[in-house]
Amino acid sequence: MVTMAKYQFRIDVEPQYLPEQSAPVQHLYSFAYTITITNTGEVPAQLISRHWIIANAAGELEEVKGLGVVGHQPLLKPGEAFQYTSGCRLRTPSGTMHGSYFCVAEDGERFEVEIPAFALDDGASRVLH
Repeated sequence: MVTMAKYQFRIDVEPQYLPEQSAPVQHLYSFAYTITITNTGEVPAQLISRHWIIANAAGELEEVKGLGVVGHQPLLKPGEAFQYTSGCRLRTPSGTMHGSYFCVAEDGERFEVEIPAFALDDGASRVLH
């Protein structure tokens, strides 16, 4: 028998390179990412804050913390999803992002949801040495 986790969100990410907002000559690469957060647990829970670690290809790290996502702190009942699109800029044509969401369930339980690492890439073919 498979038991469902009481406090659990599934995170799906679709990154996209934005050439029209990028300026490679000035080492500026813009990316958008669409995230779908689905409450796959048994208890309604609210996303309170986010914590991102953004790394570019040169190994430079940027840490971003803040309340909610795109101005929202969605309360998701079991089975409900919230989708949003945000973005970031890198000084290299590729990088990665990962992080976590801090959530509070309706019963007062606090938990973190890991956001698995995903790649940001301008899609240009490169020879790896």
